[in-house]
Amino acid sequence: MVKELTTDTKPEIIYPDSDGQPMADNTKQFRWIVTIKENLEILFAQVPDVFVAGDLLWYPVEGDNKTRIAPDAMVVFGRPKGERGSYKQWEEENIVPQVVFEILSPGNTPKEMRKKLQSYDDYGVEEYYVYDPERINFTGSIRVGEGLKTIEEVDGWVSPRLGIRFQLTPETLEIYRPDGRKFLTPVELDQAREQAEQRADREQQRADREQQRADRLADLLRERGIDPDRIL
Repeated sequence: MVKELTTDTKPEIIYPDSDGQPMADNTKQFRWIVTIKENLEILFAQVPDVFVAGDLLWYPVEGDNKTRIAPDAMVVFGRPKGERGSYKQWEEENIVPQVVFEILSPGNTPKEMRKKLQSYDDYGVEEYYVYDPERINFTGSIRVGEGLKTIEEVDGWVSPRLGIRFQLTPETLEIYRPDGRKFLTPVELDQAREQAEQRADREQQRADREQQRADRLADLLRERGIDPDRIL
């Protein structure tokens, strides 16, 4: 009689990289998500242990592939940059994303946003910011003790973790880097790059003209038997 061998191996748990939900419901929401994520990437580009992501699934609990959150943007201090299909917290030294952003769309309900706030509170997020670009409404929460507390005066608030400043105007939310430079859309960043290159080109052309004048003067002096190096 042959006795069958049995094992106690458990089936592998799959953590999908997508929840099937769209990144954004409209172009305005998408533009804000990209602008915040990309500017944060630029801000921390030279810091190797700061990971920035947009619309990335975060699994906070090992063995639980149902509990997952997808912040519109998140920043994780203490984790290296690099590609990820999702953020599995137990594979990241159990480091919780410290800062998260949500950009509202007309489809977001108050119940949904309360649930997100509770999740971020439960799992240890330090700073949580929500912007509604349709209503120009910006709110923030910061961890005080064991829980997230509303930031009462968020206009002009400076993020303790990021060092960026939030400024509300009647038309929009403005975000400023620690050096005072404003967060720009990718198009605005490209326009600024082009303008800087044009200024550099004009400066180079001016310097070239000055050098040409100096060279002509030196040639005239030599024609008259004068050593330009002695007087220039």
